Amino acid sequence: MRLDLIDLRLFLHVHEQGSITAGAERSHMTLASASARIRALEDALGTPLLLRDRRGVQATPAGQTLAREAQRVLAQLDQLQAALAQHTHGPKAHLRLLANTSAASVHLPPLLARFLAAHPGYTLALDERPSADIADALRRGRADLAVLSDAADLRDLDTAALRADPLALVVPRGHPIAGRRRVALADALGQPFIGLPESHALQAMLTAQARRLQDDWDCRVRLGSLEAVCRMVALGAGVAVVPRAVAEREAASGRLRRVPLTDGWAQRQLVLAGRDLAQLPQAAARLARFLVDATGNAEPASSPAPVQ
Repeated sequence: MRLDLIDLRLFLHVHEQGSITAGAERSHMTLASASARIRALEDALGTPLLLRDRRGVQATPAGQTLAREAQRVLAQLDQLQAALAQHTHGPKAHLRLLANTSAASVHLPPLLARFLAAHPGYTLALDERPSADIADALRRGRADLAVLSDAADLRDLDTAALRADPLALVVPRGHPIAGRRRVALADALGQPFIGLPESHALQAMLTAQARRLQDDWDCRVRLGSLEAVCRMVALGAGVAVVPRAVAEREAASGRLRRVPLTDGWAQRQLVLAGRDLAQLPQAAARLARFLVDATGNAEPASSPAPVQ
C-alpha cells in the first residue's frame, strides 16, 4: 500500500477543520475531488477514517491514528526539505502560527515582518482563533506553535512568557469614567456594554466575571470584532472591555479613552506555547526563539525545556 503525501495533507486539513468542504478549500481542491480522495484512502486502508453527519466529520480511532502519524511524517518531510534547502538557495519552510485576537492583530504583525524579512525563503500562515481553541488544538497535535493568553487552560503545554496583555475598559471621549486612572469592573457595570458574541472566549470570561457581581448583567449589543466594538464605543453607544493593545490602537483616533482595569483576572499575559518547545521542527524552533528574544523574555513560563 502506498500513501500519497497529497492525501495525507488533505486528511489532516479535513481532520483539523472538521469538514470535508473546509478541508478541500484549505487544500485548494474541489469538494468532489477531496471526497473521492478520502474514500479512496479509506478503501486502500480497509477501514473508515471519518464519521460523517450533517454537522461535519469526526475521525474514527483509525482516523485519529492516521492524523497523528501523518502529522509526524509531514513534519519530518519539512525538516528534510529545510535541511536540503540550505545547500541550494538558503533554507525554505512554510510555517503556521495560531494566535489570539490581540496577538494576531496588534503584537505579532511587526515582529513577523522582521522575521520574514530575515528569512526570505520562509512563508507563514497566521491563523487567528480564541485562546481556548488554540490550547485545545495544540494538545490535539493540530498545530506546533501558538501565541495565546495565559488565561486559557495551558495544562500539558510547554510555554514561554512573551509580554503583558492586560484588559482595559474603553469609553467614549468625555465619558465620566474617561478621566479616571483605573477602574474596577464592579464600578462600571451600571454602564451599557458593547460586547462580542458569547462564543468568543474573551466575552465568555467577561460575562462570567460580570455575573458574579450582578446576576442579570448582559450586553446592550454584540458585534463580530473588537474593532467594531471600539467603533461603536467611540460613537457613544456604550463601553467595552478589550485587550489594552487593541484599546491603544483604537484610541489613536481620539474618539475614545482607555482606562486600565484593576481586577486580577484582567491582568493577562501572552505566552508562546507548544506541546514541546524543545522538540519543534527546525523552522518553527527558529521562529519560537525569535519571538522569545524579540519580546525580551527568554525564560519558559511553565517548563524548564529551552526553546532551541
